Amino acid sequence: MTVREQIETTEAAILSNYACVSTDSSMTRREQSEEKCPYRTEFQRDRDRILHCNSFRRLKRKTQVFLSPVGDHYRTRLTHTLEVAQIARTIARGMRMNEDLTEAIALGHDLGHSPFGHCGEAVLNEICPHGFKHYEQSVRVVEELEKKGKGLNLTYAVRNGILCHTNMTADTKEGNIVRLADTIAYINHDIEDSIRAGILHSGELPRDCVKVLGNTKTKRITTLIASVIEHGAYEIDFAPDIRKAHDDLKKFMFERVYTNPAAKQEESKAELLVKKLYAYFIENTDKLPEEYRNIIKKSDDHRAVCDYISGMSDAYAVDLYTELFVPKFWK
Repeated sequence: MTVREQIETTEAAILSNYACVSTDSSMTRREQSEEKCPYRTEFQRDRDRILHCNSFRRLKRKTQVFLSPVGDHYRTRLTHTLEVAQIARTIARGMRMNEDLTEAIALGHDLGHSPFGHCGEAVLNEICPHGFKHYEQSVRVVEELEKKGKGLNLTYAVRNGILCHTNMTADTKEGNIVRLADTIAYINHDIEDSIRAGILHSGELPRDCVKVLGNTKTKRITTLIASVIEHGAYEIDFAPDIRKAHDDLKKFMFERVYTNPAAKQEESKAELLVKKLYAYFIENTDKLPEEYRNIIKKSDDHRAVCDYISGMSDAYAVDLYTELFVPKFWK
């Protein structure tokens, strides 16, 4: 037996009946067929491809909530992704689900996120005729944009989990675990970043939520993870009382932080920057890198420009804007 076959045999012996095993041909199918790896399962290969791709590395310079925060400890899109992967793996292990599939989905779930967080996403959705949703773009990244248009050729289960991580039900339990891990991570870590930024004080959190979930980040995350595991695999969710507390806390964060002018004070500048770059490249498609000019041949100018801008890091977008629109003697 190869190492891969030994792993597949172990999966069949120890994973839950609800888990997606690496030998499930309906879930491991790829757009282009490939020889199997003797050492890694199909989902392990997907995880590694995502980890080593360009889009994953660019996440380190993409905004999570606070635009260009001063300080090393604020979350970026990359640290958020790693935190989601850790939470998702813990849940998957506790439920005897496929940890490799769960990790691959988690690492790839935000690859298509635009610069400047959800502000950039909203602008692109407004000005691009095709619309723009980061979860759809994440799938587009792994299918068509990575490796200069070749894509990563990931399995169906990973692509489906990435697509469904925001507000849809995935075709695997592992995909639905990532959907919950994402919200567990961003709400609790955004609380920590908001307190660090002085926008929020820990004593302002809703008492009922704190009573149920815990009064620290660690306690809240532990409570939420435990609830998913104990709720069972038939329906991946929190227990009803935990669900209510979680949803109330999420609502509180939207009211107090995500729409707070202090957290959003630079967004108007980011919106202008994205719109200016978009308009410039629509008028000057010859200035696009070759791989994006090739997209015009398959689709149109707007698709190519949207793909190019959405792949930029915050810093790259700012530098490019400066190069195109700010006189050199002003820099």
